Amino acid sequence: MTAISGIATQGLRRNALSALLVASAQQKCAATFALDPTGLADEVSVEIDEPEGLPGRPARPLLVSPGKVEKRSLRTVDGHAALIHALAHIELNAVDLALDIIWRFPGMPQRFYTDWLAVAKDEARHYRLLAEHLNLIGFEYGDFSAHNGLWEMAEKTKMDLLARLALVPRTLEARGLDASPLVRDKLISIADQAGAAILEVILKDEIRHVATGNHWYRWLCEQRGVDPHAEFRSFVVRYQAPKLRGPFNLQGRRDAGFTEAEIAELPTQDFCAKLREINQ
Repeated sequence: MTAISGIATQGLRRNALSALLVASAQQKCAATFALDPTGLADEVSVEIDEPEGLPGRPARPLLVSPGKVEKRSLRTVDGHAALIHALAHIELNAVDLALDIIWRFPGMPQRFYTDWLAVAKDEARHYRLLAEHLNLIGFEYGDFSAHNGLWEMAEKTKMDLLARLALVPRTLEARGLDASPLVRDKLISIADQAGAAILEVILKDEIRHVATGNHWYRWLCEQRGVDPHAEFRSFVVRYQAPKLRGPFNLQGRRDAGFTEAEIAELPTQDFCAKLREINQ
């Protein structure tokens, strides 16, 4: 893989940073597919300076606040396309998140980086599937506005890997486990069987991705000597994580490694509100 934007490409972590800097969605995916663990052993503990311009972004879509993203009826072609566009945007953001966790946090076991490399490649494949499906409907990625919520949480947690693991894969990405079956059913309701099949692929892979987050979150809690449940509660409050709302995909969450204690409280409370009461 060649150097991008002047960043030396000497190993997986530096190459992941180079891929993260790529602006074009298609080229970023290509750079992600080209990543391999070459040189990883020599750079696991290396501190890498953060460059300007993270993440690389195409000129479109226009990024707006979540409340200003277009909402259209799924019964219209534009509404159908807007939904697929939103999903493609999520998956492209997920590529950025996986690349970022690879380069940003040194000192983890080699398997940590290869696990997130596998996630990054899956997310790039998901983006391509959705972008191609969007093209078949007659639209392109960038034709609708989008929001920046996923990356904003990455920015908030960039100084603490444990917080990143708690609030990105275990919180924001886990919400995809809940949403995917509902979105799949909506696509089936408008006879978009191809789109529904893509959602099935994404759901299966995302269970594994969230499981990766759960594994490394608990591993790092053990290394730091902290209680995973209590620490998660603290992070939710400290970083103002989004409220968890049902319906929840309980089996998907179990398959992704959430404990029964974590699952039991999901449907019965406004989690964030209760946490704030506890921590006041």
